[in-house]
Amino acid sequence: MPSIADQLSAVLGDAFASLELPRELGRVTPSRQNPEIFPFQCNGAMPAAKLAKTNPRELASRLLERLHGLPQIGAAEIAGPGFINLRPADHLYAERAAEIAADERAGAPVTGAPKTVMIDFGGPNVAKPMHVGHLRSSVLGDSLQRLFRFRGDTVVSDIHLGDWGLQMGHLITELREEQPDLVYFDADYQGDYPSEPPVTIEDLARLYPQASAKAKADPARLEISRTATAELQAGRAGYRALLRHFIDVSVAALKRDFAALGVHFDLWKGESDVDPLIPGLVEDFKKRGVAEQSDGAWVVRVAREDDKKELAPLILVTSGGASLYGTTDLATILDRKQSVGPDLTLYVVDLAQSDHFEQVFRAAEKAGLAAEGALEHVKFGTVNGKDGKRLRTRDGGTFRLADLISSAIERADERLKEVGLAADVGAEEHDRVARMVGLAAIKFADLQNYRTTNYVFDLDRFTSFEGKTGPYLLYAAVRVKSLMRRADEAGVKPGKIVIEAQEERDLLLALDAFGAALDQAIENRAPNAICDHAFTLAQAFSKFYAACPVLVAEDDAVKASRLALAQATLKQLELSLDLLGLEAPERM
Repeated sequence: MPSIADQLSAVLGDAFASLELPRELGRVTPSRQNPEIFPFQCNGAMPAAKLAKTNPRELASRLLERLHGLPQIGAAEIAGPGFINLRPADHLYAERAAEIAADERAGAPVTGAPKTVMIDFGGPNVAKPMHVGHLRSSVLGDSLQRLFRFRGDTVVSDIHLGDWGLQMGHLITELREEQPDLVYFDADYQGDYPSEPPVTIEDLARLYPQASAKAKADPARLEISRTATAELQAGRAGYRALLRHFIDVSVAALKRDFAALGVHFDLWKGESDVDPLIPGLVEDFKKRGVAEQSDGAWVVRVAREDDKKELAPLILVTSGGASLYGTTDLATILDRKQSVGPDLTLYVVDLAQSDHFEQVFRAAEKAGLAAEGALEHVKFGTVNGKDGKRLRTRDGGTFRLADLISSAIERADERLKEVGLAADVGAEEHDRVARMVGLAAIKFADLQNYRTTNYVFDLDRFTSFEGKTGPYLLYAAVRVKSLMRRADEAGVKPGKIVIEAQEERDLLLALDAFGAALDQAIENRAPNAICDHAFTLAQAFSKFYAACPVLVAEDDAVKASRLALAQATLKQLELSLDLLGLEAPERM
């Protein structure tokens, strides 16, 4: 059964169509005026009146005539210049409640046209520790893969490691300065290279900044790294063996960091994986005239006459014969086309990369690698400190993601003790709850904002159990779980749902809005719609629980009805939390 809003939209659409007006004008939305009396409204009479060249209230009156006696309509009235206020028939509440309660998906529909969706997020560089900038791409990308999968799409996610640029040349040359006798630097060596890496993740974290600082201060040192990068890309065996070590060591560390964040990828590919495709791709671009020479380089011109700002050509191959990020991105698109065949590819990357992706997408479309609109940049803003600037450590350095997670868990532990929660569980369970609360705090704080919005990182506010926060939602779920346990101990079982009290109606309407929130989140690539829904649902349950006693209700039928409504709420709330990458403990 469609949602109540969809059912009302259908009958309003029929009414508009009967007057030879667009059916879509019948869409109803939640009402902001007198929602307890008329929960829905339709604003279509105003634009329809312009089309029909008539008075909006007069047109609304004709529409109401067509609604009279319909089984879906409990009451309807005209308000203001021509708004139509609607109250659903009482039976719709009970019917929809029964369906949501029985549905494993808690009333959320499955798409009728499933797609194969590729999601490119994470994007950490080899040898560099993850920092706060990776928080947004990680939690946003993870939520999006959960949303699309839940809708019924096939999703393939890829971390897309940065392992092919100048940083590799920096690492190789800095390691050569420290350990010049390693076999990897002997150009004449013909044997097998060691299976054990010559470096640890700590070594890599030290070597890269050293080399980068030297290269910034000395152009000659920069040229040494560039030469090593070119030799690596040209296939020098020792350097390729070192690259494999760098990747293996980095991936092992990254998997620990992402696991701590609760984020997982289907593919752990990097830019280096598509290197074999680049020569053929470049030749194809040349032969078909997609690429042209410019000052010794091969470029793809992507500017259009209607551009509002100048967009530079994408450099496919430099005058020195090197490939750049744009080249590896195009080769990655080709690789994914051949191996996955996605209908849609989402790149969850910050706003600063907008021009780069515009170049890559246009070049891919020009070359026939992707259809128009099949590649999409899901851009996002920054995480800032209280000074309004990008979040930094006290000494001005980059805030490591691992430190951020640790701080959140530590503050969550303090919060739990302050408010007396999770006090009656063992130490191990308390630590597990603190981790759940800490992760919920930082993830929800990030996802509740529309993705392009910058926000201020404030652990004290994020870890609060009051207001619109992740910990509040976890506590709301735990409260319902506690109710279900007490009901089981008392022998009370969920039964047929009967909607009578206003708070029961409000809770049912909150449950009924789940599908619309899911659609909005997917359409806008913005999980904040699910955050809003989960918070609204938790608030509606709190009001219901306060006004409608469950275990001490007046009779068994009312107990069973309200318990079933609570059970449906828990199911949908936990689904919503899971779509955000959050998990609620059993007790708190």
